[in-house]
Amino acid sequence: MNKLIHGGDIYTKRRTNADSILDFSANINPFGMPDSVKQAIIDNIESYTNYPDPLCRDLRQALAVYENTNSSNIICGNGAADIIFKITLALKPEKALLIAPTFAEYEEAINLVNGEIIYYNLKEENNFYIEADILNYITCDLDIMFICNPNNPTGIPMKKQDLLIILEKCKENNVKLVVDECFIDFLIDEEEYSISSYISQYNNLIILKAFTKIYAMAGIRLGYMLCSNIDIVNKINAIGQPWSVSTVASKCGVAALKEIDYVQKTKRYIKENRQYLIKELNTLGYKVFESQTNFILFKTKNTNIKDKLEEYGILIRSCSNYRNLNEEYFRIAVKSEKNNEYFIDSLKKIERQSE
Repeated sequence: MNKLIHGGDIYTKRRTNADSILDFSANINPFGMPDSVKQAIIDNIESYTNYPDPLCRDLRQALAVYENTNSSNIICGNGAADIIFKITLALKPEKALLIAPTFAEYEEAINLVNGEIIYYNLKEENNFYIEADILNYITCDLDIMFICNPNNPTGIPMKKQDLLIILEKCKENNVKLVVDECFIDFLIDEEEYSISSYISQYNNLIILKAFTKIYAMAGIRLGYMLCSNIDIVNKINAIGQPWSVSTVASKCGVAALKEIDYVQKTKRYIKENRQYLIKELNTLGYKVFESQTNFILFKTKNTNIKDKLEEYGILIRSCSNYRNLNEEYFRIAVKSEKNNEYFIDSLKKIERQSE
């Protein structure tokens, strides 16, 4: 049986617990899928009989307008994870630099092509920020570097000016830099962090984005990458099956890109509810790391809280399988106000029982 390394596994628990499940382990927009996206699924049912467009022309054109770039700079895939694996399969990096902790798929993908991995370990005492000494790790024998911004599971973003210094060092050493911006839409001031507009200036830059989290489309599977290097684009396009993006996913993506107000409303709602959760977790005595996105990393000596919360129908993400973390770390999503309050009330009951 395949080992499950991510959150969002409501299916295993559903087999053992008939009660409703509140899934705080997956970082999905609490507003749910926009109505226009749901309507796009219905309105285009007749088109699902035919094979999808393997070139994703309508979606790539809509993304080109949204990202202010050329459609030739865009590759779409079955979620961002699909593209991560395509990148490594296409480029076959012999040596890669990863920060730790971070999203597990980078390591999985590099291992698939037998690449060597160098780790830059983030320090808890520095609140898991990337420090200037990371530049010492970017050398000419490196092939590729992955940075998740904001990082998963910490929720901490890196400022644009600091990322550009890393990007420039990568360019000097002929290193490809993959910046995963899948959670950047949740930042109030995302323009201070995103470097997606720099793809035309740097041919070693690849940006990853996804519809998964911000538009609550995890089950539909849709992601994309931005890159102006035609050689890289062609190599990645040649990897994998031709219909990795279904027609329904493509139609949903086009509809979602028009949901500007929905995204702005989400940013404000997430910020307000994140602040509530951070305050309450601090009050309970947990060490909380100051996320700026739709999930929160915290640390507690009460390592059985995951199991205890399941008794209340709540799933949270243990971070014990993240490199550079252990069983004292947990990640929760920012959910609706009602669900957040139920989560905190449940935690308080658990803490009182353990006294």
